[in-house]
Amino acid sequence: MSRSFTLEAADPGSSARAGVIATAHGPIATPAFAPVASQGSVKGLTPRDVAALGPELILSNAYHLFLRPGVETVKALGGLHAFISWPRPILTDSGGFQIYSMSPLARVRREGVSFASHLDGTKFTFTPEDVVDLQLGLGADICMILDYFVPYPSSDVKIRESVEITTLWARRARERLRAVDTDRLFWGITQGSVDPALRERSTEELVALDFDGYAIGGLGIGEAKGQLHEVLERSARLLPADKPRYLMGMGYIQDILEAVERGVDLFDCVLPTRNARNGTLFTSRGPMAIKNAKYARDARPVDEDCRCYTCRNFSRAYLRHLYERGEITSAVLNTVHNLHFYLDIFRQIRQSIHLKSFAGLKSTILNKLKDGFQ
Repeated sequence: MSRSFTLEAADPGSSARAGVIATAHGPIATPAFAPVASQGSVKGLTPRDVAALGPELILSNAYHLFLRPGVETVKALGGLHAFISWPRPILTDSGGFQIYSMSPLARVRREGVSFASHLDGTKFTFTPEDVVDLQLGLGADICMILDYFVPYPSSDVKIRESVEITTLWARRARERLRAVDTDRLFWGITQGSVDPALRERSTEELVALDFDGYAIGGLGIGEAKGQLHEVLERSARLLPADKPRYLMGMGYIQDILEAVERGVDLFDCVLPTRNARNGTLFTSRGPMAIKNAKYARDARPVDEDCRCYTCRNFSRAYLRHLYERGEITSAVLNTVHNLHFYLDIFRQIRQSIHLKSFAGLKSTILNKLKDGFQ
């Protein structure tokens, strides 16, 4: 497979690193955050709004797009980039997590996973080969291999089974990829929960298959912070330095900083967009519930340190009014702010790594968040 990752800088006091992922639709500077566009749309914003915020990557979900509108429809309309009018890189998740979480009757066998659509109960089966073909059909730049996710906590038997099946499926996906000629990047997903030996086994087996990058899967679902950090540290030592590392679904700033410090390059999460729609705004001093009555006559912006469109033009009082009235504009302006806040944090992270000052930035951000919102 191709060598798509270039390491540009490393922080001397940690494993934090900055680099560039090369894709068919342009480069992605890392560490990076991908706004979630599961259905081909970042909820609350138009593609023009999203592009103005500056992300170099968005995430869509192969499971959701398979169900609606269907891969053949997307292919007929020019592929996912043309269909959603997004010229920059797109990552598609394999849908494994959604299958297990949204279809409680999903049945995993060595040949694949059978599940019922959460929309109408229609039954389907995905094999690892199907998921490769599905994502090739969509035309995503970075595609995730089908893995077997198990919740936390799970028994040793279930964790071992998830590792064995994930490796089996990854080998079959790799064989399928040998039969096609593509410039798309395919990344494996390691499993093993918080069991050191099984996590090491999963990582070593997937690394041997030489994917373009690797996700550290099965985390951020209830394990203790110390366990999370230990898995990340072990994974960073085992994963190849010349491949990008992706922590799926991790969204709290404190967790992101800890993961970057341990060598993670890529993140995604629905947290900034979902919370925006629910009236929670993220700021440099912690989250703000804009519906609170104390903001009814507050003329200040959401965050006086923020230069997003929302903060430059609108008061807390107006944003509270929009939210209380259920106006669509509330979701738009709140989402603009939250995504700008996240993307700006990542710009600062990248700059600090290049300047070899990541530890100072991390301390500054965490201290402000610890002080709490005034």
